[in-house]
Amino acid sequence: MNITESESNYNSLEHMSVQDLLTNINKEDQTVSLAVQKVIPQIEALVNQIVPRMQMGGRIFYIGAGTSGRLGVVDASECPPTYGVEHGVVVGIIAGGDTAIRKAVENAEDDENQAWEDLQEHIINHKDTVIGIAASGRTPYVIGGLKEARKNDILTGCIVCNPDSPVAWEAEYPIEPIVGPEFITGSTRMKSGTAQKLVLNMISTSVMVKLGKVQGNRMVDMQLSNNKLVDRGTRMIMEMLQIDSPTAEKLLKTHGSVRKVIDFVMSQG
Repeated sequence: MNITESESNYNSLEHMSVQDLLTNINKEDQTVSLAVQKVIPQIEALVNQIVPRMQMGGRIFYIGAGTSGRLGVVDASECPPTYGVEHGVVVGIIAGGDTAIRKAVENAEDDENQAWEDLQEHIINHKDTVIGIAASGRTPYVIGGLKEARKNDILTGCIVCNPDSPVAWEAEYPIEPIVGPEFITGSTRMKSGTAQKLVLNMISTSVMVKLGKVQGNRMVDMQLSNNKLVDRGTRMIMEMLQIDSPTAEKLLKTHGSVRKVIDFVMSQG
């Protein structure tokens, strides 16, 4: 069933006031979190398979095209600064390569063999996980990548917004948030994209928490890549150790992360 391409519930959008446009878009967006809520058991099942593999050195690979591919790249690129993991632990691969992040690459998503070739560049192995992202669930690039990953005993999951789709057939752990028709017919960058982003947040965040990258509710392994993050880390240390700001900042800059500061202070008794 191709729900993502079904007719919008709204007509004559060009005749709506700006207020009505915004109100109706927001009304539709409010249904997305409920759709994601329904698939929490599907997300949980996949995360429970990912964590032990990553504890053994495995990685997560997102594959997708267009908006879906860009969302995977965004989630992957945010893991190193947020959780201090090395680049390459979570990898976003988009059909058409990095050029496609900013500009559509013609026919890139139609090659069923290319995703597996892209994955092989990373020397993918049985400890890794491949998650296909495709709103329609019909993208050949994603289908082919998942199919070959399964043949090679690699864990597969997917995030799609149509039920019982070809992409889901190729994934061991499909996640299918069904958000219904888009506000603009077929514009899956809207509700479908929002649902995919929510699910990606849930996967990467819960995996990183289970890998010990969070203490309490704090990003203790975050990279200190700008002044804002240095200030945030300093405040964390002040609160956790009950010390003043200059001392906390000096410790942070000396040791390089909140976790290393806490570990150092604890080792000193």
